[in-house]
Amino acid sequence: MRNYALDLSLALRLADAADAISSAKYQSAELIIETKPDLTPVTDVDKGIEFMIRDVLSQERPLDLVVGEEFGGKEEALAAGSEKYYWVIDPIDGTKNFVRGVPTWGTLIALVSPAHEVVVGVVSAPALYRRWYAQKNGGAFVSENGGAARQIHVSQVASLADCSISYSDLVGWGNRRQHFIDLQEKIWRTRGLGDFWSHMLVAEGAVDIAVEPALALWDMAANAIIVEEAGGTFGDLDGGRGAHGPNALSTNGKLHQPFLDAINPVKN
Repeated sequence: MRNYALDLSLALRLADAADAISSAKYQSAELIIETKPDLTPVTDVDKGIEFMIRDVLSQERPLDLVVGEEFGGKEEALAAGSEKYYWVIDPIDGTKNFVRGVPTWGTLIALVSPAHEVVVGVVSAPALYRRWYAQKNGGAFVSENGGAARQIHVSQVASLADCSISYSDLVGWGNRRQHFIDLQEKIWRTRGLGDFWSHMLVAEGAVDIAVEPALALWDMAANAIIVEEAGGTFGDLDGGRGAHGPNALSTNGKLHQPFLDAINPVKN
């Protein structure tokens, strides 16, 4: 039986090391920025953090696989018949924010079981002075300014009319776009915060729904378990559950299906 508490402890140590690397280069003139084939930015910090994490995991969890945004590994981890645990790493979630000096960026570290269930997650955002984490059946927690962790829970808001929604932007919604825009006029509040922070605010109960229309596994894995261990629901816009969909929807649970019904076009 795998000890997830030990895996969480390792993930937290990896987050400490990642924070040291990213904080040293944040708002630095020495930051090296490149452009990937999809025209998104990547920095030497992204690559350095992922390389460091892979190096530590190769020593401390040599039997596990690693999936990372910068150096891949998803195909092997998701191969049919694989019975290995795999770590999912986003070295800098919010790279565009990082390079522009916006403090909403962080390192996302998750462990996924052979059944493709996220069992450990850490989201560390040093420029926001916050770190969130969770392990399966262990609850979700946040630490602020390096202080003692406190357990967090999603909200109890039960009506879309009373809810607060955080989203990334209006790009990538396809035929759901107008439905989402129309919904914004019917609810209490919307804010375009985006990235991991939207989902962590759901876990803390400060926001009721967070949605991003196009994401990858490394953008979602750590967020998913933290939201769910806080009592919420994490899935995709087609109604699937977990972190393996093409997009992300996290809610307090009560609002999950009402939101899906509101933004999905009726199929004749």
